[in-house]
Formats: sequence, structure tokens, C-alpha cells
Amino acid sequence: MRAFLIATTTILAVSAPAFADEAASFTDALTNGKASVNFRYRIETVDQANMSNDALASTLRTKLKYETGLFKGFSGVLEFDAVGLIGNDEYNSTINGVTNRPVVADPAMAAVNQAYIAYTGIENTTALIGRKALNMDNQRFIGTVGWRQNDQSYDMAAVITKPSKDFTVTAGYVWNVNRIFGDEHAFGDLDTDSFVLNGKYSGLELGNLTGYALLIDLNDSALYGLSTQTYGLRFDGKHKMSADLTALYEAEFAAQSEHGESPLSFSANYSHLAAGLSANGLTGKLGYEVLGSDGGAVAFQTPLATLHKFNGWADKFLGTPAGGLQNIYGSVSYKIKMDGVLSGVKLDAVYHDFSADIGGADYGSEVDLQVSKKFGKNYYGALKFADYNADSFSTDTQKTWLTIGANY
Repeated sequence: MRAFLIATTTILAVSAPAFADEAASFTDALTNGKASVNFRYRIETVDQANMSNDALASTLRTKLKYETGLFKGFSGVLEFDAVGLIGNDEYNSTINGVTNRPVVADPAMAAVNQAYIAYTGIENTTALIGRKALNMDNQRFIGTVGWRQNDQSYDMAAVITKPSKDFTVTAGYVWNVNRIFGDEHAFGDLDTDSFVLNGKYSGLELGNLTGYALLIDLNDSALYGLSTQTYGLRFDGKHKMSADLTALYEAEFAAQSEHGESPLSFSANYSHLAAGLSANGLTGKLGYEVLGSDGGAVAFQTPLATLHKFNGWADKFLGTPAGGLQNIYGSVSYKIKMDGVLSGVKLDAVYHDFSADIGGADYGSEVDLQVSKKFGKNYYGALKFADYNADSFSTDTQKTWLTIGANY
């Protein structure tokens, strides 16, 4: 940590000429920035087979953000978000004590979502320190969990630099993770000594090659088992095969073992292969993802990921089972281009088949469906459904979401 902070401080201390679009004074930079506001209303229902009462969550998320202007290479971001209930809390928010209904992890709360200072006075380099919403690559390992009403954010110091036009390096130290549950939850804040390193090369004709190292060290004794070191390589891209047809593909492999104060001793691998075709608004993909297990005792974990994006929208695999997880999936997406009221409507369908990596157990399957549309420049809406059918893991679960949002 000390070496990284010294390096960051050194970068911030280096002088550089003012940019042409910089504010004339510190006061101008503060007062002539950019403000934005976002509203997102959502109704979420959960029907879970092992509970006699369903969940109904009606919440409104308000997000206020202000970005200052640039002065002598420095700028700042301050963002607040607040989640309020519309009606009764007929769901387990994880902090409201309603334990006889399923969990919907959107507690009523207010928080500072982002608050950081950035320095861009060195060519092709940004240094920042503070609270940041951080999404790395496809968010499989580090993400903001943006689907939930309160984001996950990171108290951190980082440097993002481009040694060349096609190569980007991100290095960061994280001392706290602000989770979606808020400060009232026992694990709403994760005290960490974690390092992230990511190098992405985009100069290849067929796609992007990314290498990464994630050293996650959690300081709460109850979470020592999630302290891990992960090293991986990812390739993703697309290739235009004809005027109307594009091939999509990605491949990723990572190795994980214990780290920091972890009492465990294990080694587990992650692998993911996916390919698809896109033409005239229609996209189809097939994929195979494995979160491996070491002998059926300890499995590959991704505690800081945007987990809702992966392994089904019903969120039955937020933690990887000890036997690991194999996920065979297929998806179809279509965006309507015809004139009229349906123009721009996007239809999504995903099917998952889940099984154990060790032992061959069939966990279950899931169907996910969504209809979404943007209305003009500022508004959007979506209707979403997930149906998990359990075999040997968890219980049958159906979830439905209606979301309406506005950005200004």
C-alpha cells in the first residue's frame, strides 16, 4: 500500500502545462461543472418455493452527480444516491428484519456513491484517489452491481495509463468496498488490502487481449475464506464477415488460490468460451462457463463481481457451490427496427443449464426473458422475468421486475 501511495503522490506532484479547456480559476472549475440526475423506479416480485410469503419491493432510486471542471489537471466527482420505499416493505431487504419473505437486496438508504479527485496533467495518464464506481472488463471479477438500486463502489487509489495507443494499464489499491447493502448491514463495508492490475491490448485485428491480477485480501475474520489471488487472461472481439453478418467471440481463463489471511489451501480454475452471430438487429450466442472446484471442497469465487450479469437473473449462484459450477447457456436478442411504436424495442431470451464441476450433479436450469425500450433521449423502461427450476441446488424461484427510469 505504502509504495503504491508514494507512486501516486509522485505522479500528482509532477507539473504539466494547462489544457486549453481548463477553467481560468479554481472557483470557475467548481461552479462551471456538469450536474446530472437519475431516477429509477422498480417493482420487483419474488416467488420462492421454500417460503410461504412472496416478496414485493417497490423502490425509487435517486442519483445526483456533479463533475467539476478541469483546473491545472485536477477535477473531481461527487455523487449521492438514495433509495426510498414506495409503499410497504413486503420483502427482506437484508436489514429490515422481514425474514418471512424472500430477499430483494434494495434496502432503503442514502449514501455517497462516488467522491474522488482525478489528475490528468500527465499525457495519456489519469491518477485518482477516493470513492469510485469501478467496472473492469466485463465485470466478471470487479464491478458496480449496477442492476441493484444502490451501486457497489470502491475506496481506492489508482493509475490508468496508456503507454501506447493500443495498450492501457490500470493499477489500483482498494482499502474498502462499499457494498449494495449499505452501512447498516454487517458486511455492508468490506475492509480490504486489495490490489488490482489490468493490462489491455486492443491493437489486434480480431479483438482485445487482456491480462489481469487480482489480490483480494479481506480483513474481517468472517470473510477470510474469500481472500484470494487470481491471475487471468481474456480475449474478446468481433469480426465483420459480410455487410450484414458479424461474428462475436470471447475466451477467458483464470487461476485462483488462497491469499492473505485465508485459512484455506486450494487451487481452482475459471474458464469461459462463447461465440455468436449478429445480423440485422438479431444476435444469437452460445457459451460455456466453468467456475472450478478443488476436490469438491473449495470452489472459485468472485465476491466483487457484478454477479447478476452471470449465471442467471434469479441470482441463485451469488456464491459458487463447493462443487463448482458449470453453466451451458444460449441467448437470443433482437432489436426491432421497423417504424412505429415498436421501433427500438429490444427482446432478450436466455437459457441456462447448471451443473456441478465435481461430482456431476445437475443443479437446475433457468429461463430469463426481457423486453426493454428507450424513449427519446432521457427515458427508458423494461419488463424482466427469471424462472429458476431447481434440481439438486436451491429451490424453484420466479422473479419479475418492472423498471422505469429517467436521466437528466
